[in-house]
Amino acid sequence: MAQPTYEQLAAENRRLRLENQRLARRVAELEALLGAQRTQIQRLTAQVQEALRATKRQAAPFSKGPPKDPPKTPGRKSGPDYGTPPAHRPAPRQPPDETHPAPLPPQCPACGGSLVEDRQDQQYQVEIPRRPIVRRFDIHIGHCTRCGRRVQGRHPLQTSDALGAAKSQIGPDGQAAIVDLNKRAGLSHGKIADYLHALYHIALSRGGVCQIILRVARRGARLYQALRASVRHARWIVPDETGWRIGGKLAWLHGFVTPAATVYHIDRRRGYEAAEPIIGAEYAGGLVHDGWAPYDRFFFGLHQQCCNHLLQRCKALLSVAVRGAAVFPRQVQRLLWDALALRDRRDAGEVSPHGLAVAIGRLTGRLDRMLAWTKTHPDNERLAKHLDQHRHQVFTFLTTPGLDATNWRAEQALRAGVVNRKVWGGNRTDAGAYAQAVLMTLLWTARQQRRDTLALLSNLLRGRQPRLALLPAGP
Repeated sequence: MAQPTYEQLAAENRRLRLENQRLARRVAELEALLGAQRTQIQRLTAQVQEALRATKRQAAPFSKGPPKDPPKTPGRKSGPDYGTPPAHRPAPRQPPDETHPAPLPPQCPACGGSLVEDRQDQQYQVEIPRRPIVRRFDIHIGHCTRCGRRVQGRHPLQTSDALGAAKSQIGPDGQAAIVDLNKRAGLSHGKIADYLHALYHIALSRGGVCQIILRVARRGARLYQALRASVRHARWIVPDETGWRIGGKLAWLHGFVTPAATVYHIDRRRGYEAAEPIIGAEYAGGLVHDGWAPYDRFFFGLHQQCCNHLLQRCKALLSVAVRGAAVFPRQVQRLLWDALALRDRRDAGEVSPHGLAVAIGRLTGRLDRMLAWTKTHPDNERLAKHLDQHRHQVFTFLTTPGLDATNWRAEQALRAGVVNRKVWGGNRTDAGAYAQAVLMTLLWTARQQRRDTLALLSNLLRGRQPRLALLPAGP
């Protein structure tokens, strides 16, 4: 066998040196990647441990970690935009019920000298009455001379015909206030009873509070059913759901916001079977939701994926992305920002219909090109798969005027339920859950339509069926 020449050995030596340098660079890259992954693992481990600890603290949802150093200055910023002009409480419009003089003292409190009055000014107080109104109804009772049926009179302020042991009752405004304190303010039955006793000296048990709430819900059931039926006729619906409890067992609080109403439904089921009785299987209007899969089963609807949920998903990916893994979520983030900016230009009248169509086509092309690339990161691949499955639901808000880009309406509607859930955990019975849905629907629909919620509930108790708009006014 021939011995290699000097030139061959020199070439092989150069090749081996280059290979050694390449392998050294590769080792350095892998060591840097390993160090970054170790740091990421430590950070994620700390987050998991913090999340596990948070589940064992009662106030876990309100804990956001240590405060910033230095902390922000409390209160709102001063300046010409501070508050709503005028930035003070105006004088009451109604004439005063009481007038009390505040004369000068007999002498100067500082030096004891005599005083001379220069002028007179006014100060106003708006006080709440501590003494409740006690009504007595002198009820006339008789009978029919033809059929012998017992008949008794009734005053418009009465909420019930009960006599005997049930003849002492809470008035309609008081019962309406109890419902509002429970369902809107989130006070428990016991706290409401303590509040009424401490402020107005009204004796009421927790069971009495519960019975009042159930009674008002029964009176409002017919109006609630009408509002439920109106949902499937709305131009658009913003649905969402959150966890609930019935008797300690898992259930779901569903919220459906339309242009005219906010309807709630509590069900032990979460999926399509719970939403279909409200929305309707053949609903063909706009549906703005968070991308939850059961909503896709409303095949005739015009769907819009919540852009804020997609942006939050991109933000979560960018918080843990390493090197090239941050490219795709950053591109999706920029695409959604550009889409929202185009919406603002459209609403401001700065873009023509033709220009809008061209811009939407360009955004759609960008999305298609982004989805055509191969994703090496599993989380990016999941996001790309979600966008690919719902690519026709990303820019619906640009092609359909009046349709929101996010499901913020439903998020806001569920916030009150979340607060109530944190205070008293849910409902103990199915009857209580139904009353919860009825009363929340009436209260939030009345607020949405700028109606007096206490007057609405008070009229219900007096037998007057109030009217709420089932469809929005105007085109």
